[in-house]
Amino acid sequence: MNARGPVFKYGDNIDTDVIIPARYLNTQSAAELASHCMEDIDKTFVTHVKAGDIMVGGENFGCGSSREHAPVAIKASGISCVIAKSFARIFYRNAINIGLPILECPAASEAISEGDTVSINFDTGVITDETTGQTFQAAPFPPFIQNIIAKGGLMNSLKD
Repeated sequence: MNARGPVFKYGDNIDTDVIIPARYLNTQSAAELASHCMEDIDKTFVTHVKAGDIMVGGENFGCGSSREHAPVAIKASGISCVIAKSFARIFYRNAINIGLPILECPAASEAISEGDTVSINFDTGVITDETTGQTFQAAPFPPFIQNIIAKGGLMNSLKD
């Protein structure tokens, strides 16, 4: 499993209220959530994001309230992976549960810039910034988590 795309970059402490504002929590539509993803911090995100793009954040990405809507909005927007220095534990679990790949890699988070093209090999954990030629090593997911992500989330992986 691999990902490749241009980067949307954000700073530290991007909380779930920024990822999907609370005023949209009454909807269960992933497409509707995606249409409001990041709108309070980046008004252009929803008009520029394309399937396969990559999001890079700083420390404590996904902090705040424990809403499942945040990773759903990111995944439904087309983002193929989130790379950050660190993730809030509940966001990390919710992302894996819905099949959104996330990688913790402080060096990549620091070095990768907005708009760079990045490729990720999920089997090895190697992140390559194709714009600069730099490579970074994240811990690869164990096979059982790769299976959950590949099948689109925890519930889908339990069907086998």
